Amino acid sequence: MQADLLERHGEYGVDALLEGLVPMASGGTIFSVLAAVHWRLGRRRLAVADLVAALTLLGSFGLYLHTTRRGKFQVWAEILAGLHLRGDERVLDMGCGRGAVLAMVAKLLSRGHAVGVDLWTSDQSGNRPEATQRNLIMEGVADRCELRTGDMLALPFDDNTFDLVIGHAVIHHIPDVELAFREMLRVLKPGGRFVICGEPTRYGDQVARRLSRFTWWATTNVTKLPALSEWRRPQAELDESSRAAALEAVVDLHTFDPDTLARMASRAGAVDVRTVTEELLAAWVGWPIRTFEAAVPEQKLGFGWRMFAYKSWLQLSKVDKVLSAVVPDELYYNVSITGTAPSAQ
Repeated sequence: MQADLLERHGEYGVDALLEGLVPMASGGTIFSVLAAVHWRLGRRRLAVADLVAALTLLGSFGLYLHTTRRGKFQVWAEILAGLHLRGDERVLDMGCGRGAVLAMVAKLLSRGHAVGVDLWTSDQSGNRPEATQRNLIMEGVADRCELRTGDMLALPFDDNTFDLVIGHAVIHHIPDVELAFREMLRVLKPGGRFVICGEPTRYGDQVARRLSRFTWWATTNVTKLPALSEWRRPQAELDESSRAAALEAVVDLHTFDPDTLARMASRAGAVDVRTVTEELLAAWVGWPIRTFEAAVPEQKLGFGWRMFAYKSWLQLSKVDKVLSAVVPDELYYNVSITGTAPSAQ
């Protein structure tokens, strides 16, 4: 079942995808040489900075990830398979975007119906209902899906409408998170479940943003070297990426402590609330790579490297699961939360 869910035909807003063996290896080598030269000249602090840049690029060479894209599909395939849906449920996808998760769950609803709701803002390139509808058609599930425009704080549905509410990386964009949980519970049938994944934790987000800023600085500077000039995006594109990052910072309203998030859902009326965190090492490497992707030309990217990167992400995710026994959950990057609507009395 999971293999079927992972098969994709639509376009879901994948960032620039990397074939970047040459720039990462070359950049790492150049920074290594610079570190040695500066050390010999007695410029120790600069040498340390060069060495950190070299380790970042060379580490990326072997552990390229694409966490927010490929990881999402893998995580949701496992979650949806584990829900053991009958196939006749009504499902709501909050903040459905271009329909990646909506299409996945729809494949399990042979006799059911899935609804995607979004405000269709411009924070994601191509995030329009027309693009989402095309993806649903390409995935062969348009006949069992519906798209609506609506506010997550005032969902345009009657009470007790859905068996399941899902969402990916959505509630950290919503001003009143507890009210959003109340709306989920309102539209759920008694005993219905919500599953929200991919929300940033407070400490995990801080680490990711610092790594991203350093990677952006290192990449945009190393590609100024004549030997790597073909790996540098035009300045106008780099400026646009910077503006997009600034916009993302504006629309990202919250980061969460897992326990605090669970208490919000409980106060809203949910029962059987649980949180799970994921991506520690995967995020530490994945976010610099996502940033690196945005700084190199798209035409330099290839399928073979993406598959190698995807398998690397899987391996690091396995390590993260082992580490979860000893590492505090608030240090992980993503938190997912699930709960159920109270049963009818």
